[in-house]
Amino acid sequence: MADKRYVRFFEEIGIDDVPLVGGKNASLGEMYRHLSGDGVRVPHGFAITADGYRHMLEATGAIAQLHEALDDLDPSDVSDLARRGKRAREIVYGAGLPADLQSEILDSYRRLQEEGGEDIRLAVRSSATAEDLPTASFAGQQDTYLNVHGDESLLDSCRRCFASLFTDRAIHYRVDQGFDHFQVALSIGVMKMVRSDLSASGVFFSLDTESGFRDSVFITGAYGLGENVVQGAVDPDEFYVHKPTFEQGHRVVLRRLLGEKAVKMVFVEGETKNTTRNIPTPYVDRERFCITDDDVLELADYAIKIERHYGRPMDMEWAKDGLDGKIYIVQARPETVASQRKATVIESYALDQPGEIIAEGRSVGEKIAAGRARVMESLAQLSEFQPGEVLVADITTPDWEPVMKTAAAIVTNRGGRTCHAAIIARELGVPAVVGAGNATTAITSGESVTVSCAEGDVGRIYRGEIPFHVDRAEIGSLQRPKTKVMVNLGNPDLAFKTSFLPNDGVGLARMEFIISEYIKAHPLALVHPERVSDPVEQEGLRRLISRDPDGESFFVRELSEGIGTIAAAFWPKPVVVRMSDFKTNEYATLLGGAAFEPVESNPMLGFRGASRYAHPAYVEGFTLECRAMKRVRDEMGLTNVVLMLPFVRRVQEADAVLAQMAELGLKRGENGLEIYAMCEIPNNVILIDEFAKRFDGFSIGSNDLTQLTLGVDRDSEIVAFDYDERDEGVKLMLKLAVEGCARNQIHSGLCGQAPSDYPDMAEYLVELGIDSISLNPDTVLKTTQRIVECEARLGR
Repeated sequence: MADKRYVRFFEEIGIDDVPLVGGKNASLGEMYRHLSGDGVRVPHGFAITADGYRHMLEATGAIAQLHEALDDLDPSDVSDLARRGKRAREIVYGAGLPADLQSEILDSYRRLQEEGGEDIRLAVRSSATAEDLPTASFAGQQDTYLNVHGDESLLDSCRRCFASLFTDRAIHYRVDQGFDHFQVALSIGVMKMVRSDLSASGVFFSLDTESGFRDSVFITGAYGLGENVVQGAVDPDEFYVHKPTFEQGHRVVLRRLLGEKAVKMVFVEGETKNTTRNIPTPYVDRERFCITDDDVLELADYAIKIERHYGRPMDMEWAKDGLDGKIYIVQARPETVASQRKATVIESYALDQPGEIIAEGRSVGEKIAAGRARVMESLAQLSEFQPGEVLVADITTPDWEPVMKTAAAIVTNRGGRTCHAAIIARELGVPAVVGAGNATTAITSGESVTVSCAEGDVGRIYRGEIPFHVDRAEIGSLQRPKTKVMVNLGNPDLAFKTSFLPNDGVGLARMEFIISEYIKAHPLALVHPERVSDPVEQEGLRRLISRDPDGESFFVRELSEGIGTIAAAFWPKPVVVRMSDFKTNEYATLLGGAAFEPVESNPMLGFRGASRYAHPAYVEGFTLECRAMKRVRDEMGLTNVVLMLPFVRRVQEADAVLAQMAELGLKRGENGLEIYAMCEIPNNVILIDEFAKRFDGFSIGSNDLTQLTLGVDRDSEIVAFDYDERDEGVKLMLKLAVEGCARNQIHSGLCGQAPSDYPDMAEYLVELGIDSISLNPDTVLKTTQRIVECEARLGR
């Protein structure tokens, strides 16, 4: 046995060596061997094999003692588990390391010192032989030791790693998963320490973890050591990159969300032991992203290469070294939740009524649950938790998993969408709201609450039990109609999820939602903040643009990222983006808006749509909209975006606006750009042959067309009884519009409310031969079925 090797360097091992070195080390070796040459940076190191662990147990006579400690274990008895786990750890740690194993470990350490200098710091990480399987994740079950330096410190860390195979949570997890304690062995990874304590680190995925959308890379990060992100002790920054356009050469961050990053984990200086501590993150750092766009794009490149090599979606950890400024991959394993979902059934949750919001955070999953809240402040309270309650805690760790499995929903003060609570909630299929800040003080134990993750990125906790419903639809066998069925969508948060509906693209992406929800300020207030006199609004504008060079850059970036996210979600299908169609009273409610908007007695028929775009009073705002759309198409590469002009009253107005767009780099026909117009004014129908010379398609806005055909103000409740899209006059207008588009060989579509509300209107449009119908997401499935049946009846 003396000649047996118990250490393998990373270049000697690969993914087939999981039984020998565990999942973590096998993956590091696989990447070091096969992806280093492709630019993926992995720290060098070595693995102490599972044979080394077994040799340690045999040589020290520890096996019989472990059987004695564990054979009669009752995993349901928490105190018994704690006693036996403590005894097992004492046995393994106390056994020490055989001399031949010690010698081999120290010889390998010398080699790393030759490569990185005598003062090289090490990370000593556990790697269980059953971890990171596609069906079971042992993540977080064993221990890691960082910033290790010196022979004694290294050997002690190895003994502690071996002992951590018997932490209470690891024992409980193995029992739950049906693994034999004596069949699972532990390997240890010893690698160059990446000094992310001086920079940043995080977790990233080669798909979107909430929806399972596979065309994006999702990256999270925070300052300091990665433990905070993994365990959910911080609300991290988030970034998305669109894989198809990235691979075409477009190097742009698709979307970003600033995390609070309230603390960062650093090493404690001047101490003999390898200890870490969380310290407050300076405010100036909290207000900026922890890594640059170049870093994000480098990580996206790594994610694509790693996913391609493994042939499946991956869950990875990264760390940026504050000394050499380089990014390293320190772990990669198969993603085990979102990628396993079957897309044959779509579930859609929705609240039936509004409610009082107690707390908000980041949503995990897309479900809603209600129950009695249980605020838990420590592990000692776990026995009080009742199945079906809503778990409310500052943070969760693997020790909390037994009660998490019985919770209706989970709420934490801290953490982002890759924290422990989020990962376990996804595995369990329960809704979770993480990073809610004050949840443990805002929510009272015993009160009924409703946890909603069905409203986009923001997860909300409501007081009381709010009624909600779930729509379930089988999509696997749904027949596709000849008429294109598109969706109406304005919220980027819902884009990835909505893309799984059977669809032919987006027929109406409303710019207004992004401006009101994300930008929040009037475009001209961002261009001319000096014209805003209210001190509160001035401060609001300053806060909004604090991370951008100026207000114009902020507007262009936010709008392009919002529209870009929708376009990426449906790529390469067409996404028809309507330029802003606020009315003056709506624009005035935006931050700083009152300084730039006239007061009109009837805004519905006033200064709106295309009439604003070339007008001196708004031309600077329209310029920003065009710059954002040019960025989406040219820099992001999302050329599936079709632009649409709303409320084009006259042919001359169309000419003026199209000329303005061409000057701003959005010329119809260039780089495949198509420009549509809304058909919502009777004049559009009457002069359709003239309008058709200027546009590639018409999208009928049934709301305004009905209003103007019947002379009914749709904002007036008094005459609402006269507003009816199914009036014969309105139907004739629809007929003339569809026929006019066909006659001029341009696209005809409808994006108004009528076919979503009235299935018979959808059938009428199909009978007319319309090219596409755009529907609200919640009506897509049932209306598609009606269209299929109608086409069959018509013999198409």
